[in-house]
Amino acid sequence: MPTSVTITYLQMRSPDELRRAPEPAIADRLLRRAEVPCPAFSRFLYTAVGGNWYWRDRLGWTAAQWREYLERPGIETWLLSVRGTPAGYIELDRQAQDVEIAYFGLIPEFIGQGLGGWLLGEGIARAWQMDAPRRVWVHTCTLDGPAALPNYQARGMRIYREETRVVDDVGEPDGPWPGANRG
Repeated sequence: MPTSVTITYLQMRSPDELRRAPEPAIADRLLRRAEVPCPAFSRFLYTAVGGNWYWRDRLGWTAAQWREYLERPGIETWLLSVRGTPAGYIELDRQAQDVEIAYFGLIPEFIGQGLGGWLLGEGIARAWQMDAPRRVWVHTCTLDGPAALPNYQARGMRIYREETRVVDDVGEPDGPWPGANRG
């Protein structure tokens, strides 16, 4: 059955618009840039974070496609870890005069602990440090997590466009690995 999906585009035009979230109560956390392009690790983050939210556009990428993407100038992946365990990430993509938040989210076990807003705020702050962009932007959709759009808005991003598309039956989300959502 076809599904109606609304895509929302948001942007921030000045670093002064950033509204940071409170520091999470979790003390043993680390945000660090993943400086070595590693296709397997990036694919792990992509599926672990996006598997429950229909992130599918990169599932068919080969290791070579991942490497080519990760080695592009302007791509930055920032990893959030808690007590040494990957908890989430934000991927920034410098495009001419803009920075896109290409992917962002938490691994399910870390949702609801105050980490998402903090990670997003830190990521947006880093985006503004990437060679003085004119804006930072992102898009999300109704297939994403329910906290995505409110979190972007809470950090100061403003909607500049919405569009609705009808897509083929999306089925159930894939989960972080094949068969993960089948009990």
